[in-house]
Amino acid sequence: MSASSCFERVRRLRERGVIMGYTALINPKYAERELLVFVEIMLDRTTSDIFDQFAARIRRSPEVLECHMVAGGFDYLVKVRMKDMAAYRAFLADTLVVMPGVRETRTYAVMEEVKDTSILPL
Repeated sequence: MSASSCFERVRRLRERGVIMGYTALINPKYAERELLVFVEIMLDRTTSDIFDQFAARIRRSPEVLECHMVAGGFDYLVKVRMKDMAAYRAFLADTLVVMPGVRETRTYAVMEEVKDTSILPL
């Protein structure tokens, strides 16, 4: 396949929304974000206004890498990268627990990253 036909194929995939964008993977060590934490968040009520307010605040938090509304025993699962536990503790107190509707959090600090990928099998 020639370079021009390859670029054309990529262009078509982008136009169709198959390719959503491109990213560079930064080593967390060099960004001073070595601590990986998952947080379960339970809201005090599950109304559309609280969902909207919570989502808006989470989107403005650069420490949050991912946030997913889930079905089950809690409402959201949040993935956070921080410098260290002291930085996470400050983030928890100053940002997470004061967000609209947050009733309870459960923190899980990652001891070892066994698999971390964003590559989808095709």
